[in-house]
Amino acid sequence: MFELIETAPDREVQESEYKRLLGFPGDYVMEGRCRELADKTREWYAQKGRPWIYARQLEGVELDGERVHVNGTQFSSRQLHDNFNAARAHSAILAVVSAGRECEERAGEFWQEGKPDEYFFMEIYGSAVVEHLVTVASGRICGWADQQAMAALPHYSPGYSGWDVSDQIKLSKLIQQAEGSELPGELSIMDTGMLRPKKSLLGLFGLTRHLDKVRADARLVPCKSCSLSKCQYRRAPYLQARRQIEEVRGLESRRAATVSGLRHDANYSTNLKALRKWSQERLELKERNDGSIEARFRYEGTTCSNMGRPLEFVYEILLGSGREGHKIVEAACRPAPGDAGHALQCEYLKNSELFMNRIDSEKPLLGRPLNDVLAWQRAFSPSGCYCDAGGRAHKWGLVFEVIHYALVRRERELGRP
Repeated sequence: MFELIETAPDREVQESEYKRLLGFPGDYVMEGRCRELADKTREWYAQKGRPWIYARQLEGVELDGERVHVNGTQFSSRQLHDNFNAARAHSAILAVVSAGRECEERAGEFWQEGKPDEYFFMEIYGSAVVEHLVTVASGRICGWADQQAMAALPHYSPGYSGWDVSDQIKLSKLIQQAEGSELPGELSIMDTGMLRPKKSLLGLFGLTRHLDKVRADARLVPCKSCSLSKCQYRRAPYLQARRQIEEVRGLESRRAATVSGLRHDANYSTNLKALRKWSQERLELKERNDGSIEARFRYEGTTCSNMGRPLEFVYEILLGSGREGHKIVEAACRPAPGDAGHALQCEYLKNSELFMNRIDSEKPLLGRPLNDVLAWQRAFSPSGCYCDAGGRAHKWGLVFEVIHYALVRRERELGRP
C-alpha cells in the first residue's frame, strides 16, 4: 500500500514553468521590473512558504457507464472513466498538494497595499508551486509504481474538463475514511468545492498492471505533462511544441500585387521573439477570394482563482483587404470548445452571464485599420485571467500585434514594399 507524506518537499519552481504561467513565451528573457518581481517573489516564498504533499493508494476501482467508483464513492467524469478504462486501471492514488496559505495571504496584503504587480507575481508563483508539487508527487508515484511492475496514469482533478469541481468534497471524504490518515497541512473545502488555501489541488492517479495498454496509448503516459527533470522513469518528452494550425507563410500561394499599407517599421509593445513564436504556434490565417483575411488566435492562460487552472480562449477576427488597410471588420473572443477554466474565474463565479456578456461586447478597434494597434494606448496587464477589463484589453492588443507582425512578415517574404 502506497502512502506519501512530505512536509518539506522540494519547492524550486523551474524558471520556464513560472514564465509560462506568467504568460511569457518560453524564450522570453525577464529583465528589469519583471526580473526584480520574479526574484523577490521566489526569495520570499523560499523563506516563508510552507508547502506539503500527501498521497495514499485507494483500492476498489470499478467502472460503470461513464462513472468511476473508488472505494464505493461514485465520480462522474467521462475523461477519468475513459483513461481508467483504456488502461484497465485496478486501483488509484489520491494525491493532495498545497502551496500553503502563506503566499495567498501575502498576495492579499499586496492587493490591500495597492501593489497589483507584486500581487500578480505572488499569485502566479503560488500556482507554479502547486504545479511543481504535483510534478514531484507524480515522480514519486511513478517510481513506486515502476518498482511494483505497474504504471501510473496522468492525474486528473475535479474542475478539469468534464469533471465538476464539487466532487472535491467527495475526494476529501475518501481521505477521512482511510484509517490513520491525516493531512500534513491545513485544507478545507467550501460547499462549492473550492479549496482553502486556494493554491491546493486534489487529484487521482490511476494504477494499472497492463503496461502494454499504456505503451500503446500516448494519452495514458503522464510524462508529456510532467516537467520533472532527470527522471529515470520518463517515457516521453515534456511539452512538445504544438503543431501550428496553419503555417503562416502558406497563406498565399499566389503573389498578389495589392499593397496593404501596413507599417513595416512598426514599433510593437510586445517582444519580437514572442510575436514570432506566437505567429507560428497560435495563429491561423486564411485569405478569402476577395482579399479579406480570416484570423484565428488561440490564447492560453490561467484562472485567478482555484489555484490557477488552465483556460483557453479563441479570438476570431475578419480583416478587410489590403486595399482597405486591413480594416478590422469583425472581432470576437470566446472560450475555446471544451474549455472549463473560464468558468472557474472569480468574475464568472460572481455573475457568469454579466461576465461573459462583457467579454462578448468588447471589440476594440472595430472598424479601424490594423495599423491603429500600433498607436493604441493601453495599460500593461499580463494577467492570465479575464476578470479585469485592463487585462482583456491587453490580450486584444497582443492578438492584433501578432496578426500585424505575421502579415508584415508575409509581405516581406513576397517582396512587397
